[in-house]
Amino acid sequence: MAPRFEAVIVGAGFGGMGAAIQLKRLGIDDLVILDREDDLGGTWHINRYPGLAVDIASVTYSYSFEPNPHWSRLFAPGAELKAYAEHVADKYDLRRHMRFNVVVGGARWDDEAQQWEVRVENGETITARYLVTATGFLSQPKMPDIPGIETFAGKVVHTTDWDDSHDLTGCRAAIIGTGATAVQLVPKVAKKAAELTVYQRTPIWVAPKPDLRIPPPVRRLFARVPATQRLARVVSTSLLEMLMVVGVLRYRQARVTNRGAELLARAHLRRQVKDPVVRRKLTPGYSFGCKRPTFSNTYLSTFNSPHVHLETSPIARVEPDRIVTSDGGSAEIDTLLLATGFDLWDTNFPAIEIIGREGRNLGKWWRENRFQAYEGISVPRFPNLLSLNSPYSYSGLSYFTTIEAQMKHIDRLFGELRRRGATTFEVTDRANDDFLDAVTGRLGDSVFYVGDCSSARSYYFNQHGEAALLRPNSTLATHHQATHFPVTDYHYA
Repeated sequence: MAPRFEAVIVGAGFGGMGAAIQLKRLGIDDLVILDREDDLGGTWHINRYPGLAVDIASVTYSYSFEPNPHWSRLFAPGAELKAYAEHVADKYDLRRHMRFNVVVGGARWDDEAQQWEVRVENGETITARYLVTATGFLSQPKMPDIPGIETFAGKVVHTTDWDDSHDLTGCRAAIIGTGATAVQLVPKVAKKAAELTVYQRTPIWVAPKPDLRIPPPVRRLFARVPATQRLARVVSTSLLEMLMVVGVLRYRQARVTNRGAELLARAHLRRQVKDPVVRRKLTPGYSFGCKRPTFSNTYLSTFNSPHVHLETSPIARVEPDRIVTSDGGSAEIDTLLLATGFDLWDTNFPAIEIIGREGRNLGKWWRENRFQAYEGISVPRFPNLLSLNSPYSYSGLSYFTTIEAQMKHIDRLFGELRRRGATTFEVTDRANDDFLDAVTGRLGDSVFYVGDCSSARSYYFNQHGEAALLRPNSTLATHHQATHFPVTDYHYA
């Protein structure tokens, strides 16, 4: 039986839209994009919490082939990223392929029919020749496992499910978590709350944020002379590359660069926080880069305010009107805000159940063996699967570096499919093993294995203790490999 679609894409964020654009460029228009939310945009649709903004310069955090000259700031607010996603969907004619409020339960490869069967939770089964999973790295919220949290009588809000109707003015609030989301959220809540207690398990390195307004004359220049915005992108990308490649991935050879970034963050902390005791609590004990650092000019200084309290004692339990810590202390609250991040390694890789050839369950196989994916996109025993959010796929600090590299990989792979007159591809075991050996070997020089990451509690590390998220390459190397990988690394039929 012929499949209903040539391709099913799971996820209508920037990754899924990038894959759809590439497939349409290749002439594959018979595709459907499924998303569990009620609109497109992925992260930038789901998240609406106060202070939401991109933490990569906007000129870099966007498709290189679709520059946006209208960013209002160097680090655009979340609403502008959502508007940019809508613009891309309209320009590249993607909306007609999208179906929302569709929860995908799983997918199974039918070896006899040579197609994927995608199971939707309403009971529908959708068949397709190719399956693309673009569910995002940060799509499965992590809920804290704290005794008594279900008994709390006040308002509980996770940052991925923000309630705009809840007025924070005059409230007694608690925020659990001090990752990148909390860094943006804390200053905004502090402006409204009568009392705010921030519960920190692991401090985060915070660097100054050059968050400049982009004046209208510059925006007009970007629109009229696109080369000027391309130049700005090159400069921004180069700075990120230096931080990522030299300071993090080449830590063994360039500790001085990493140390320089750490000294910058320490100096920023000294300037921002007056109380030396609070300052010590906010100082990470792990090497810069073990956990994704962030940028802010307001987060650290918020702790100078008398109504803002930093709590580092572990939470013992939640009661109906308060949080109690292990040292016996407590804070009365009426609003509990959860900035507890996402669950990558237990529920996000993959975000849905995927069963390949010989009954191989992708999630189970990864957890029982090692997390791995050839070029961060293909896995043996999973024919015609393009897994965009996979181990060793994230290249650079901007997600768009990863997306565009994967688009190039798809272009080369499908070009070879057509040249051979084939319809099915599957990466070989040999190619997958060689790639895994290569990336893990290069990561041996990184801060993850040479630096001190013991106290970082970083989502870069999986349950096997491997830093299996980042691709240990420069952006240029990743994109070169995407266009030059040996086509013989795949079987074709």
